[in-house]
Amino acid sequence: MNEPLRVELNEFLPLRDVVFNALRRAILTGRFKPGERLLEVHLGEQLGVSRTPIREAMRKLELEGLVTMIPRRGAVVAEMTVKSMRDVLEVRRTLDVLSVELACERINADELKKLAEARDTFIAALRTGNTATMAAADVAFHDIIVEATGNLRLKQLINNLAEQMYRYRFIYLQDDIRHDMLVTEHEAIYSAIKAKNNEAAAIAARVHIDNQETSIIKHIVCLT
Repeated sequence: MNEPLRVELNEFLPLRDVVFNALRRAILTGRFKPGERLLEVHLGEQLGVSRTPIREAMRKLELEGLVTMIPRRGAVVAEMTVKSMRDVLEVRRTLDVLSVELACERINADELKKLAEARDTFIAALRTGNTATMAAADVAFHDIIVEATGNLRLKQLINNLAEQMYRYRFIYLQDDIRHDMLVTEHEAIYSAIKAKNNEAAAIAARVHIDNQETSIIKHIVCLT
């Protein structure tokens, strides 16, 4: 059974943003499922807030594509479609390939050591069976690669995709059959960067995204 929603109060953020962050996190982690209605009164009771910040948060979630407003039904969690997933991964594939190619040229010894540690941390996270822990470890591995590029603009672009990607990351990490393959893919990326082999790194990055796409499509098709 899911735990009740809670807001993490922050003196530096308006209440509407605190509520927005709580609802967005619940959607991205699968707490709220695609197609599920988000009732203002019910959410207000759970979060201990009035309907006003709930409405404001819904508008922001709609702009991010996480919520759809339907006449006479209100807000519902946006469906995950093959088209929307491909749009995200198409861009992410290009950015990841560029990241590993630049990392091959620019990564230093300390960053390479951190990447090896992140690879091992991800393996340990898989053993926990906790999807949130696995997702955090997966993000950390890729973030080190992006950081190693030294390209702030590239980092910004990838960060902008991060929230949209997070929703799909949860899907493929919940597929136990994929775990061994993910370990192999991370190892291939790490080894190519360590060897400063741009071509091998680019291939490994593409395979990593292509396999994610295949896994996620199977999940989406099963839901339809």
